[in-house]
Amino acid sequence: MPRPDPVRVAALVGNPRAGSRTLAAAAALARTLAARLDAAGAAAGPASVVDLATLAPALHAQPRTPDLDAALRAVADADVLVVATPVHKASFTGLLKSFLDLYGPDGLAGAVAVPLVVSASAAHALVGEVHLRPVLVELGATVPTRSLTLLDAELADVAPVVERWWQRAEDPLRRAVGADRTRALEVAR
Repeated sequence: MPRPDPVRVAALVGNPRAGSRTLAAAAALARTLAARLDAAGAAAGPASVVDLATLAPALHAQPRTPDLDAALRAVADADVLVVATPVHKASFTGLLKSFLDLYGPDGLAGAVAVPLVVSASAAHALVGEVHLRPVLVELGATVPTRSLTLLDAELADVAPVVERWWQRAEDPLRRAVGADRTRALEVAR
């Protein structure tokens, strides 16, 4: 069943530096996914991007700020969620973990998540699989594809790496997004 509306795509970026190369790569991937997963033929809406570096002071503030609440909603409401992080100490950033910890069980239920890891070394290629995937699944997200890992040297032109990843990821992503949307439409009826 084709989607009656465009896929809502969001990128969540856990780099502690505002305006980082991780942010640029995540935004590029989110735009690509929004365009390619639009099975209904409607114009894909702009992908929303949450740059956690700009929200860092609010992560532990009480009460929560409106900006943080808006970011939490934008991420949870996404059909497809790119979760991007640089590698820090052979894992994902504490900033990203602090944000994800604000969700309760199944806080990302219904989202199809795509882990995106930026690393200086190919030795960290499994960070997305070993560390980030389990957290996303624990929060209820569906993670149907392998993580996309970009090396620092690839950040100047991510398109070829994204294209190679897309060749393997397209079918499982399309199935996951279509299955999630069909289930949501059935529940709404």
